[in-house]
Formats: sequence, C-alpha cells, structure tokens
Amino acid sequence: MGEAMMPAVAPAIDEAQLRRVFGCFPSGVVAVCAIVDGQPVGMAASSFTPVSLAPALVCLCVQNTSTTWPRLRTMPRLGLSVLADSHDDACIKLSRKNCDRFAGVPWTAMSGGAVVVDGASAWLDCRLHAEVDAGDHTIVLLEICGLDGDPETQPLVFHGSRFRRLAGVRVQQECR
Repeated sequence: MGEAMMPAVAPAIDEAQLRRVFGCFPSGVVAVCAIVDGQPVGMAASSFTPVSLAPALVCLCVQNTSTTWPRLRTMPRLGLSVLADSHDDACIKLSRKNCDRFAGVPWTAMSGGAVVVDGASAWLDCRLHAEVDAGDHTIVLLEICGLDGDPETQPLVFHGSRFRRLAGVRVQQECR
C-alpha cells in the first residue's frame, strides 16, 4: 500500500461551518469562579474534560480574548462547578460581559478562595497546574484539591448552540 499524501498547507476551513460542526458535540457546562479583591469573579466554559487520576487533573479551554481568565488565573484556588440542568440562567449570567455575573446566582466561597455555584451536580476545588497555548484558546490544566458530587443531579448540556437536558431514561449498563 502506498502512503497517503498530505497537502503541505491545510485547506482553509470556513469558521461558521467549523463552529456548526463543533456544535454537534454535546458538552457539559462548568463555571470557574474565585474571590478576587473581595468579590466573586467567574465565567462559564463548555470545554471541560477530566484528564488524569494521578495526579488528579481536569482541563478547560479559555478564549485568549477573555478578560476574566487573567483575573482568575492568579488566584491560589479556583472553584469549578458542573452546572445542573436548572442553571441555564446562571450560565447565561456567567457568560455575559459588563454586568454583575452573580446577581441572582447563589454561590458559596470555600476557605481557600474558590467559589462554587450552589446546587451544582459536582464541584471541584482546584489550583492552576499548567497552561498550554492552543491557537485562539489556552488549554488550562487544573489540579484537583477537593471535590464532591451528586450523580442524581442532572447536568446542564450544551448542544447545537443551545442548552438541553438529558432524557429521563437511564441506561443501567457499564462500559467494560
């Protein structure tokens, strides 16, 4: 068999089509928050992924144009909340610019300065582990220092540029 020839330069990809295709992949939504200068600061992200068990790491991707991440990244602890299916309004607020993102969003400050959204299906108390440049985003690796979760609390799902909820039918099979 012959080798496949790869073009020297990748073909131009239409950004609108790429965004539409990326939207075909459902993702959970998380909030990343901390106390900064005595006030809660946070943002929403739909690019959260568990990475490693040892050490305990998760990652998320942050747009390089974010004005919130530079404020959060210097904090000793960050709260990461896996938003529940009832948090669609909280997620919209945490995504807005130039407003009080925490107005009407119940939250709790942890002892190290991390902030978690009340009622989240899971929360992680994290510290920054590493950052990796990735085009127009930065891949942020966070080391988990504490955590808790409730598998019975349904997560908020982002798919096709809108929020969705999981169907009430549960499949009782394990992957092995």
